[in-house]
Amino acid sequence: MRFPSLISFIGFVLLMAGTWCPLLRPFHLFNWDVYDLNRPYGMVILLISVVGILGVVLNRIKLVRFTAWLSLVLVLLLFIAAFMKVHTSFSFIPFKSFAGFLANQVKFKWGWYLLFAGPVIALAGTVAKPSKYSR
Repeated sequence: MRFPSLISFIGFVLLMAGTWCPLLRPFHLFNWDVYDLNRPYGMVILLISVVGILGVVLNRIKLVRFTAWLSLVLVLLLFIAAFMKVHTSFSFIPFKSFAGFLANQVKFKWGWYLLFAGPVIALAGTVAKPSKYSR
């Protein structure tokens, strides 16, 4: 296996693992992962990571590049949706300071780093040129 392919493989494995990591912690009670936020969307991200791993194993660079970009876009959309949901969930409360206090009680956790690192590392593996010694 080429070294850039190994980098892409590690990126897709990180993306897959990131779907089970804590993303949000509402009111310091429990953690939510991708499947707690939106189960079908989490399954799509998981499917994209599996297709990316298959592309790496079958040495299909264009497929790996496409799935890496698609997974980065999907994770970015998930982050924007979660950010908007957290900051607009309590907008029905007429007191803005109390609504802001409640919105601040929902914390973003470390799983976002893993979710973003996976596609970025997979993209880095597709951009890297193979050396003449790896053939």
